[in-house]
Amino acid sequence: MDTLTDGVVTLNRWRAEDLDVLVDTVSASREHIGEWLVWATDGYGRAEGTEFLTSTAERWASGEAQEYGIYTADSTLAGGCGLMRRDDGREIGYWLAKTCTGRGLATRATALLVAEAWRLGTPHVDILHDELNTRSGAIPARLGFTLHHKEAASDALAPACSGNDFVWRIQRPG
Repeated sequence: MDTLTDGVVTLNRWRAEDLDVLVDTVSASREHIGEWLVWATDGYGRAEGTEFLTSTAERWASGEAQEYGIYTADSTLAGGCGLMRRDDGREIGYWLAKTCTGRGLATRATALLVAEAWRLGTPHVDILHDELNTRSGAIPARLGFTLHHKEAASDALAPACSGNDFVWRIQRPG
């Protein structure tokens, strides 16, 4: 689905016309986001935003991923999230602008993505985060995920990362 909402947050599929607001939001929170996500460590401009939006459209078309902007009730871009195919299940990822943390927005967005995964018939959903990123880890814990295992990070590390990821999992009910 192109749009998911719970009345407090709305997830809108990323589109080319989101370029300016995406770049502005990431740029304003680059240090905050870059602590945990390597793609935001060296700056984020129009070229990076265009590349992201292009690849997001390609992943959506192939069925590899559904990626969204997270919007507040007043239409402010709060961050981004995605539901990606992984092996026989799906994986959820998310980020928030510094000014939008601590308000439950990522938890709400994640709950919407879990519901979408169940609608799609996915058997389980995983969330990965660096073991030191306790704020990110609070989201799956709140939503009933179970800590499944710990593994070495497979991607380049952002400055605050330890190199070890916690993998949380929730199984499809019934």
